[in-house]
Amino acid sequence: MEFRSRTVRFVAPLLAFVSISSISACGDGASSPGAATAAARLTVVGSSTVSPLMAEIAKDFEKGRPEMRVDVQAGGSSRGITDVRNGVADIGMVSRALKPDESELGHTLIARDGVSVIVHRDNTVPGLARAQLVDIYTGKITNWSQVGGPDLPITVVSKAEGRSTLEVFSDYVGLSYKDIKAQMIIGDNQQGIQAVSSTPGAITYVSIGTAEYEAGNGAAIRLVPLDGMTPTTQAVAEGRFPMVRELNLVYKSPAAPNVQALIAHTATPKAAEIIRGQYMVPVSR
Repeated sequence: MEFRSRTVRFVAPLLAFVSISSISACGDGASSPGAATAAARLTVVGSSTVSPLMAEIAKDFEKGRPEMRVDVQAGGSSRGITDVRNGVADIGMVSRALKPDESELGHTLIARDGVSVIVHRDNTVPGLARAQLVDIYTGKITNWSQVGGPDLPITVVSKAEGRSTLEVFSDYVGLSYKDIKAQMIIGDNQQGIQAVSSTPGAITYVSIGTAEYEAGNGAAIRLVPLDGMTPTTQAVAEGRFPMVRELNLVYKSPAAPNVQALIAHTATPKAAEIIRGQYMVPVSR
């Protein structure tokens, strides 16, 4: 089956770049904020969950602004924080709440998203409990038949250290990075979906919004109920799903005028429409 991606190209091992018209080529590198302002250019770097969303919002922002170009690059929330701090990005994308030691950065919450466990579409496991997830990710449960699924070895797929999706998952199951026994380490959501789609016994955890979109467009994955709760964007919006995270933009304060303009655009009705179209939950502000 051909793997379909909405906006992110699968690039091994850990870094993916969004590949639409408002995004620079991988080799260009990020411009400095000072240069970006002078050339009416903004560089937005970070979370692979947020980058497809920001790419679409950036395209809408550029309409009617022929002098403006917004370059959106994925690479993870940690990279978003680091690049803003180091002055090589104007805005960082962070798919989690900010930590106390990041409080010097300005930040704006633009949406919420959930994190779901996914398995191959043909895996018949009816659902998982938190305790079963712990046992799977620590190597105590190694076959799907032990949790009501098919007689099939489990391939544990986990995120690279520093990825915000890993942090959300780890907080929920109460495991540290060193506790997780994975056969495969991936970087972004698309890599996780690719791994599960091509490996019948695989399990991983990804953005609910990304998973819903890809499953609806033919990816061979299934979102698994957790402790009896079905993972959907609607459940996230209604506060009925436990693994939920913030999607933030970060920047140095005071924000430059072009940064302020793009941040303000994320609160427009059109941006809210884009957010819902990406299977995520807009926030009021």
